[in-house]
Amino acid sequence: MNSLLLVDSDKEASSAYATALREERFSCTECDSAAEVAALELTGAYDLLIMEMNLPDMNGFDFLASLRSQSQIPIVVLSSRPDSIDKIVALEMGADDYLCKPILERELIARVRSILRRSRTNYVGSVSRSRTYMFDGVEIDTSARLVRRNGVSLGLTQVEYGILEMLIDAAGQTVPRELISLKALGKELAPYDRSIDVHISKLRKKLGDVSDRMERIVTVRGIGYFYSMPSEEKKAE
Repeated sequence: MNSLLLVDSDKEASSAYATALREERFSCTECDSAAEVAALELTGAYDLLIMEMNLPDMNGFDFLASLRSQSQIPIVVLSSRPDSIDKIVALEMGADDYLCKPILERELIARVRSILRRSRTNYVGSVSRSRTYMFDGVEIDTSARLVRRNGVSLGLTQVEYGILEMLIDAAGQTVPRELISLKALGKELAPYDRSIDVHISKLRKKLGDVSDRMERIVTVRGIGYFYSMPSEEKKAE
């Protein structure tokens, strides 16, 4: 049974979501503040966080940034603001999904299941292959799902890690946007959906620049992306 954390200042909505999730055999702990979530999440006992951006004790974006800097727990953001800029900012700050209220309980459950399923698939696949890549100061340990640059953990989200592993596995070949959407985001690519671009942008910022090349992740306009592999790449099986 997956354990979820749910924080929402709207008690009625929180109760309805929690009830629906429990009926689908999820363990769901309800919180009403960022401080309570932080204290519980540090125990490492939860598989996913559902958070409303309107928190009583802390700005939602500030809390998201703080949480993501020290945890890789998958995060689904709920918001009453449909502004696309808010969605982009939340995704750039590390959210794995962003839903605008009012939200159908069935949709929330479907999104939660999709993220958890993606997390389990990525984890099992990585452990079974157990590889380590090292190049240009970047180290990718697939068994631990950790990415470091010059020895410092980059704190990638589940989506960011999934995209990076797909690009690395392709060994310099272009990975179509449609495939990235299906495997890393768990959904078919919709027209005008810029979610992949947001995640790629964030991933580029975390990976940083390379002194002797333009970009680590190269855009193939209208098709997809590829990771520009250096000739001195090392891969340990």
